[in-house]
Amino acid sequence: MPAEAETEQDPGRGPGGRPDRSTAPLTGAEGAGAEGAGAAGPGAAGPVAGLLLAAGGGRRLGGRPKALLPYRGRPLVENAVRVLREAGCDPVHVVLGASADEVRERADLSGCVVVDNPDWAEGMGSSLRVGLASLAGTGAGAALVSLVDQPGIGARAVARVREAYRSPTSLVAASYDGERGHPVLFGADRWPDIAATATGDRGARVHLKEHAAEVMLVECGDVAAPFDIDTPPDLARLA
Repeated sequence: MPAEAETEQDPGRGPGGRPDRSTAPLTGAEGAGAEGAGAAGPGAAGPVAGLLLAAGGGRRLGGRPKALLPYRGRPLVENAVRVLREAGCDPVHVVLGASADEVRERADLSGCVVVDNPDWAEGMGSSLRVGLASLAGTGAGAALVSLVDQPGIGARAVARVREAYRSPTSLVAASYDGERGHPVLFGADRWPDIAATATGDRGARVHLKEHAAEVMLVECGDVAAPFDIDTPPDLARLA
């Protein structure tokens, strides 16, 4: 069976969905602790776009697309879009894959740019490439990448990461007790290299590893819980 996007767990995360320990925390993020939306940091060029990866087919959930899992009475993808918007990301692009037509029919994605990834079953890397390609020419200075299956990460954490944006070379990630997790922000100058190395299930892991010394970590463990919805027992977290 082809790999699918429960492996969507990572533009940078380690195997099994756990935060990646390969990047040491940097103190440069300490001033990026904004609790809400606002202008990006000084010297920033171009807006920060939200890029939501929501293509996963939920193989370990019995083939239930993650975007359509019920959360507070609505499809989970709507919550993820709301979080990006409340954190100040604009525009918001959403990458769909499994059951894309059904997601469009059932979820309110008005105001979003929705793009399809026909190769979603190849792994999360293909969704990341499609999403970054959709942002080309938009004038965005950075893409803040989030995952549809992490409802414990809200707008406060996302805004902290967004506020750490400084330039098109920025490379920022949320951290939880010093361990790198999501969301992750990629300055636009980094997109070509990320797209070139985002294959299979690796996402942006190659780029993050090669540029580990440049990653600014923003601690978010006090305002977010980075759990994933991957298996049937995880569904209890959506209740």
